[in-house]
Amino acid sequence: MNLKKMIGARIQKLRKQKGLTQDELSEKVNISSKYLSSIERGKENPTLNTFISIADELSVDIEEFFTEIQIEDPKITKEMILSLVDEADEDQLKTIYQILSVIIQ
Repeated sequence: MNLKKMIGARIQKLRKQKGLTQDELSEKVNISSKYLSSIERGKENPTLNTFISIADELSVDIEEFFTEIQIEDPKITKEMILSLVDEADEDQLKTIYQILSVIIQ
């Protein structure tokens, strides 16, 4: 299973634990239920703002989306991170830098 699918499955699990349907959560987050479905299936690349909104509505820290996800090979992890960085716009790069600078100290 790829990383996007693992994150999507985690979001779906958290949503179901809160007893919310895709329609209910998507309405609260102000996205379409089709888009939320695509996120949960690992077919979309949601923005950080979308992740934050979903986390807020599920009353969880955003890090909850990434728990239970284990990637065994550090080279694959690095490649996945770099591929995300390559796709980021200027504002996203600033946010990525801020997050990484807090984590790596």
